Amino acid sequence: MTTPSPGRMADHWWWRPGWQQGSRFLTFHFTFQQAPAVHRLVSAYRHALADVSGLDLVPDTWLHLTTQGLGFTDDISPDDVRAILDAAGERLADIPAFDLTLHRPEITPEAIRWEATPSGPPSAVRAALRDAIGSVWDTVPEADDGFIPHISIAYSNSPGPASPVQAALDGVEAEPATARIDQVELIVLNRDHRMYRWETHTPLSLG
Repeated sequence: MTTPSPGRMADHWWWRPGWQQGSRFLTFHFTFQQAPAVHRLVSAYRHALADVSGLDLVPDTWLHLTTQGLGFTDDISPDDVRAILDAAGERLADIPAFDLTLHRPEITPEAIRWEATPSGPPSAVRAALRDAIGSVWDTVPEADDGFIPHISIAYSNSPGPASPVQAALDGVEAEPATARIDQVELIVLNRDHRMYRWETHTPLSLG
């Protein structure tokens, strides 16, 4: 993957290592199907971005905050999944529900996204999930550092200038949105059609 020049968009949908058409991936996400304030904010920006070429806009159903991956379904035994879920449930019981707030999205080369604030609570959930995974496996997937809790409203599907995206975002006046987070979900994720879609495997409650 070539690093894009400053002020340029890049295609998000290149195939990362291990991914191909039909791949299914187990991962923990926060999802936002029941978050009307977030849907209101997303709608305002989605409307503004609708005429900008080169973007795949995320519908309310597929809004998510990527948290911690496990691996491809073909590589993980059901017994390991159950053991990880049991360990995660015990640890998440000590983390209370929390609020996340979204205000103005920012542009990255491959996506337009909100950085959710505060970042501490989702980071604490991720740390608990990693601890649970580490109690079952010798190696925890994905790097421990560099986690930035974010929610994408659109993915770039082609190279191009970022200036039309920025102009569309600058034209939006919308109040911030807050979502109550009381669970994290283990999902079975796919990206077959230029969108992250999933089936819920197991929701895990906080607090």
